[in-house]
Amino acid sequence: MSVQVPQSVFKFFKKLEKNNNRDWFNDNKPEFKAAEKEVKVFYNAVLDNLNKHDEVDKLKVFRIYRDVRFSKNKLPYKTHFGGSYNRINPKLRGGYYVHLQPNNESFIATGFWQPEKEDLLRIRKEFDMDDSEIRAILSSKDFNSIWADHFIGDEVKSAPRGFPKDHPAIDLIKKKQYIFTKHYSDKEVLDANFINEIDTAFKAIRPFFDYMSDVLTTDLNGVSLID
Repeated sequence: MSVQVPQSVFKFFKKLEKNNNRDWFNDNKPEFKAAEKEVKVFYNAVLDNLNKHDEVDKLKVFRIYRDVRFSKNKLPYKTHFGGSYNRINPKLRGGYYVHLQPNNESFIATGFWQPEKEDLLRIRKEFDMDDSEIRAILSSKDFNSIWADHFIGDEVKSAPRGFPKDHPAIDLIKKKQYIFTKHYSDKEVLDANFINEIDTAFKAIRPFFDYMSDVLTTDLNGVSLID
């Protein structure tokens, strides 16, 4: 039996959007807890699928409470669920994320959100030396059948310090993040096949993860940095 996102989750968030205050939330907390319980079943089913073809050591379902201390938006509650999955470190790098939000705002994401300074420099140096392998992965038929045009992430304006602006791989070198995202409509999210759609997409990212993990666990000479 397929595990799916229940309609009750989106119904709750649509009501919360119109009543985003502590009094309303406290009065309707049982409804929230029921929705949260069902969503955690879904997130854990995604985890089970991932561990059939990858090695993921942790699922984190983010809390609904917003940190408003440094935000102009003082609404106390998020109107979405977010779940992240970390691959087993140090030998495997990268992670997965599933965002569930009504009004066609749901998406999945994968890749490297905020690489550590040392990791980012190691990636850039790899592309500086040879960008043929990463380009072969990004242009492959299987990869592009799902992730074409979904490669995003912040970039520096021209070139990072120490790299020439006219480098053939400058489009990759100037990135500060290496993220892929794919958006879904409410109808797609609530469909029974959505969990399989997620798994198919996450399977397709593996060549990218395998390459990046190899880069980040070796030095520029290919010597392993881990035991």
